[in-house]
Amino acid sequence: MSARRSRFALMAAVFALGLVVCLGLVVLLTRGLGGPEGTAGAAVGGSYRLTDQNGAPFSDDQLRGRPYLMFFGFTHCPDVCPTSLWEASEVLRALGPDADRTAVIFVSVDPERDTPELLKTYLASFDPHIRGLTGTPEEIAAVAKKFRVYYKKIPLEDGDYTMDHTAIVYLMDKQGRFVAPFNIKRPPEQAAADLRKYF
Repeated sequence: MSARRSRFALMAAVFALGLVVCLGLVVLLTRGLGGPEGTAGAAVGGSYRLTDQNGAPFSDDQLRGRPYLMFFGFTHCPDVCPTSLWEASEVLRALGPDADRTAVIFVSVDPERDTPELLKTYLASFDPHIRGLTGTPEEIAAVAKKFRVYYKKIPLEDGDYTMDHTAIVYLMDKQGRFVAPFNIKRPPEQAAADLRKYF
């Protein structure tokens, strides 16, 4: 098997594993959503303090009073992360002036490579309302645990590595409580209309 085929097979296996993990987490996260308000929110999410793409401290307290979308990824991600960021940008565009009433948070699961400077350069290709967060490996691990996010470094044959990670978009309400996984893949106008319900 050529090195190219071997690398493709490894990437396909990583993608398949990530898909299985994501489906399992969607089931886990949505369990209990039919109960009283706040049932799911008690189990997912929590306070955090990280560093944004401008090198400034950032905490969940700065988002109080606004519903927001949050997801985890990394700047070297070949497909899922840039696609999700583009889709989030389209939702923000569909919101028009109301985009100022919400936020989109992108948390890196690759703090070794994703410095604030790199996040800033990477996010410049997307809507300016999107905020990138990074931190120490310990800080990222703590936030990931609160949001039940799986992530793992996967070595590649050329000595580099990629990351396998949960690809769920979390909808958080104005009090910072988890509402439900947010379907960002539908038409932007539909997603924007759904998000407006939480303003």
